[in-house]
Amino acid sequence: METRRLAVLCSHLRLVDSGPSVSTSTLTKWPRSTCISMVSTSNGVDTSGDKPMLDSKKIDEEKDCIFCRIIRGESPAFKLYEDDMCLCILDLNPLTHGHSLIIPKEHFSSLETTPSSVVGAMCSKVPFISNAIMRATQCDSFNLLVNNGAAAGQVIFHTHLHIIPRKARDRLWKSESFRRKLLKMDEEVTQLAYIIRKQLRVVDDKSKDGKAE
Repeated sequence: METRRLAVLCSHLRLVDSGPSVSTSTLTKWPRSTCISMVSTSNGVDTSGDKPMLDSKKIDEEKDCIFCRIIRGESPAFKLYEDDMCLCILDLNPLTHGHSLIIPKEHFSSLETTPSSVVGAMCSKVPFISNAIMRATQCDSFNLLVNNGAAAGQVIFHTHLHIIPRKARDRLWKSESFRRKLLKMDEEVTQLAYIIRKQLRVVDDKSKDGKAE
């Protein structure tokens, strides 16, 4: 039954050359620690300006990254879609049936270090891929999720988007179950909005300076 469902899902997506076939049983026998192996990397950006050091660090990260190994064809995965910029695979530890990941082919450890062109390429595939996943899994809803940083639940430090198909009463989670408080229009919130806008201007100025160089 699982094989049939995978075939239906892949039939809705562009076929890719996944290399030697890997059976479901082979995948499930992989050690769990291998499937979700962690990459030790900082979520921040090194501002030292030492480009060779940054390049060396990135090479080390790519060597240990499970997603990079999948992209290089060194580790097995159920590939659903592939183009020049990104790859979509089934999550090996899914929250729901059809839980998939969109991954850029170039290694970036966090969303804030990922170029806007790469983020745009990933996001532009979401309507196409999610529509196919929902049809194949007979769902009418999905969550689009990014876990960015360890405190936010990021386990593999290679930028990726989660597409999580949802059904009514699937008991995964409900937004109403989170502890939320109504935003108060007070001085603290006004100050927070001001600080965020100020930081946006700083980031924008740095971006313009970088382009000028």
